[in-house]
Amino acid sequence: MHFCDLRTATALVCASFLASCGAGGVDGSGESGSSPPPPPPAGPTGRLATPVEAGVFLGQATFGPSPTDLESQTGRSASEWFIAQTELTPTYLTPVVNSYIDLVRDPDSFSAFRRDATSIAFWRNAVGAPDQLRQRMAFALSQILVVSDDNGPLRNEPEAMAYYQDILIEHALGNYRDLLEAVTYSPAMGSYLTYVGSKKENPDTGRMPDENYARELLQLFTLGVVEINAGGEVVTGGDGLPIELFDNTDITGLARVFTGYEFALDRKTAENRRARLTMPLVVDPEDHSLEEKYFLGLTIPAGIGAEESLDRTLDHLMDQPTMAPFLARQLIQRFTTSNPSPDYVRRVAQAFETGSYQLPNFVTVGTGQTGDLTATLAAILFDETVTDVDRARTDESFGKIREPVLRLVHWARAFQVPGREAVYMFDLYDTNGSDELNQNPYRAPSVFNFYRPGFIAPGTRTGDQGMTVPELQILNSASVAGYVNFMDDFILDDLDDRNLSRIEDQIRWRNVNLDPVSAQRAWLPDYDDEIALADDHAALVDHLDQLLTHGTLSSGTRALIIEELDASAALNNSDTPEALRDRVQMAILMVMTSPDYLVQR
Repeated sequence: MHFCDLRTATALVCASFLASCGAGGVDGSGESGSSPPPPPPAGPTGRLATPVEAGVFLGQATFGPSPTDLESQTGRSASEWFIAQTELTPTYLTPVVNSYIDLVRDPDSFSAFRRDATSIAFWRNAVGAPDQLRQRMAFALSQILVVSDDNGPLRNEPEAMAYYQDILIEHALGNYRDLLEAVTYSPAMGSYLTYVGSKKENPDTGRMPDENYARELLQLFTLGVVEINAGGEVVTGGDGLPIELFDNTDITGLARVFTGYEFALDRKTAENRRARLTMPLVVDPEDHSLEEKYFLGLTIPAGIGAEESLDRTLDHLMDQPTMAPFLARQLIQRFTTSNPSPDYVRRVAQAFETGSYQLPNFVTVGTGQTGDLTATLAAILFDETVTDVDRARTDESFGKIREPVLRLVHWARAFQVPGREAVYMFDLYDTNGSDELNQNPYRAPSVFNFYRPGFIAPGTRTGDQGMTVPELQILNSASVAGYVNFMDDFILDDLDDRNLSRIEDQIRWRNVNLDPVSAQRAWLPDYDDEIALADDHAALVDHLDQLLTHGTLSSGTRALIIEELDASAALNNSDTPEALRDRVQMAILMVMTSPDYLVQR
């Protein structure tokens, strides 16, 4: 099978996907003219009786199940898996990033290799870390509490980015208030939203505190802009317009809380410059405002210092009724469905507020404190909206577009790619281009993330129905084709020569201590199980349906892929290992570019 033959085959499925997105994104109406197959009879409320059931659940709770995951979890309780995941030791990024930075012999080099160390470490963790639930939650939180090295002050600061990612990993299953406090003291957030160095007001010079963090803390990290009810629905006033939660007076008052924050170390030495990026910020009392701080109905009296001001601020925010549904809806979107019902949001918000949730095996998780993220995540994954598989598979309003990052990691986990070898994959260093994934972890274009949680795609059926489908904001004809081409290179093992050339350039020009031999065979997938089925096209597609689409491959898409495989075999009537591998690669690429895969249900 030649490269162009694969492109021709996948173009058929790709065109079908674009049609389905235009028709409504998550409604399943464009699935090659066929209805989805009947859903499996049970969900994760009981035991994960089949590999398909295990795949559906793990596909929502992790970066994608591996064959080992499917085998080990089939027949087991989803509740027991969840509890076991919460007890695993966190896998942090800083040690990995530091080991990558140490490979650069010139410590002052700002090569792409050094800059992208955090991206490389993310791929390694996402693919190989055992604490998948925690890692997945940290990635979801990174799209709410956004810090980015795309441009600006963090572009060449991998230590700061790794430290920030580790904050999200540490608190991913903890309490949201503790997370907000750690984020506030993080050098990355302080730099990104420019409140490091913000000084108290000076009437003589007209100086005012920096307002960036205060504004985003309210509108993006905790409450939103307008009042919503417990189900996440916008509340309107007597004039029929949404009720705004705050105005500029609130932001001005809140900005005083974040004055005096500084790095723990100065920049006198290179060691200090790097170390200060991995230490909590400190407050210079001389620069902290002691004026009265008023916002959202709270008055912090004059003379109150920085630490107590922050404590009172976070306590007040946690008491706001808007916070629970505001966060619940966004977290649901990252795990299960783009347009959650108000009842679903309400139940998850209740778990956030009460800090507890009873799993299907009657074990209660959570500390009982408002903001408990373990209880919140359990409510998302075990809600009746998700566990009623019959309804979830047939409800046109349920489901989500798989994020591009999740698609690539799922492929790597499904075919047992060694995550540690991501360091040799230059195509992973920056995947933000529309000719790549159009998304790179921790590299959003702005504090508003890659896509807005309230995005409604114009000119689509979902848009006509007022449905939110965030991922459609980065999905277009260019990015769909870019994704196909990007995955084509990985699935077909077409990266070896290019990787070797790039590694040699890094060694020669950037003084990076890498092994060119390892680069040639990095991130290789294991297709042995699939090659064993390659002469039975129906069996191969059924196997991939179980592994990748978890029983959701429609009869129309299934027939199309088998037809293309049959045609390929007829043109190249050979059972050599190369021919069988080509056939497997073609099948995988067609499944992973089909609407049935790209729409997760």
